[in-house]
Amino acid sequence: MNAASVTSRRTWTIALYCAGVIVFSDMYLTQPILPQLSVTFNVAPATAGLTVSVVVLMIALGSLAVGPLSDRLGRQPVMAGSCLLLGLPTLLCALAPSFELLLFWRALQGLCIPGLTAVAVAYLGDHLPPSALGRAVGGWIAANVAGGLSGRVFGGLISDSLGWRMSFIVFAGLTLASGIGLLLTLPRDQPSSVGGWQQAYRAMIAHLYDRQLRYAYLLAGTLFFGFLGIFTYLPYYLNAPPFQLPPSIVALAYISYLAGVIVSPWAGSLSARYPRQRLIALGLLIAMSGIALTLIPNLPVIALGLWTLCTGMFIAQSIAPALVNQLAQQAKGAASALYLVAYYIGGTLGGVIPGLAWQMAGWVGVTLMCLGALGLALFATTRLAK
Repeated sequence: MNAASVTSRRTWTIALYCAGVIVFSDMYLTQPILPQLSVTFNVAPATAGLTVSVVVLMIALGSLAVGPLSDRLGRQPVMAGSCLLLGLPTLLCALAPSFELLLFWRALQGLCIPGLTAVAVAYLGDHLPPSALGRAVGGWIAANVAGGLSGRVFGGLISDSLGWRMSFIVFAGLTLASGIGLLLTLPRDQPSSVGGWQQAYRAMIAHLYDRQLRYAYLLAGTLFFGFLGIFTYLPYYLNAPPFQLPPSIVALAYISYLAGVIVSPWAGSLSARYPRQRLIALGLLIAMSGIALTLIPNLPVIALGLWTLCTGMFIAQSIAPALVNQLAQQAKGAASALYLVAYYIGGTLGGVIPGLAWQMAGWVGVTLMCLGALGLALFATTRLAK
């Protein structure tokens, strides 16, 4: 490979990673500002949590369509176009005069997001040699984690100093810029003439009859339920007595996401030497111990608990998609799409149902519910081991 092609590849992969950071930031912009939204629109915590859940739900639904769509139109126009479209509802969220309209624009954000997130790995596989693919996918996962971190941290910092609407304005501009970057740098690809919508959905239905894959999908949903439930209602916990922390300090709690950047490549390499199910179970047990630590009303201990939760969660999440690929005997792309759907549906429920637990029993209720979800994930993992 000549130097020019190496430089070109480096340019478009960096543009793709940057777009991933921004798009995942858009997804989580409201998580650190839920108490502010409760005050602005006079809604309960569980209701405010819908601004996270509705995005996650629309991502799940959109993920069902974008795979076949990218086959028919080409992956480059789908990724660049969805990123450009995402900038509009992101900006309109800043102008929402009512909570209902804010939810509507958040839902449209969710529909645009999988045009990039559910297609990027397939695009990398189409355009990179096998020797470079593993490292590139690892970089993409790190970009996803960095996006989840930056949306929460920078969104909270901007909201604390300039108001929550300004965070949407800033990220709308960044989203449009990233879409333009993809449009200008990504090599174009040819639409595929193989398969179609019916074939893709028949493969998905066939996977639902596979008992092992059903347990894998249960693992995906409950894993994200427990993780998202903790981080969605964490601001209410830290805003309340005895902590009473401002949004800018609460946003710093999401720095624990950096654990994902550290442990994901490490866990992936371990999965080549040890059974994946055992490593997932270990990750779940670590995550559960982290949740338990947050019950101790001491800020350093809570911070340790959040880092421990993220460590365990990203160990499990970095291995589980590869396990699905291993379990699927055919139509592996359809199996992976269903994993994402289950994952995001679990996140949808995790953004709302723990809010009801918060309203009834405070942080204890949230942690018990999320521990129960991860316990169910652990059960699914033991069934996979058999």
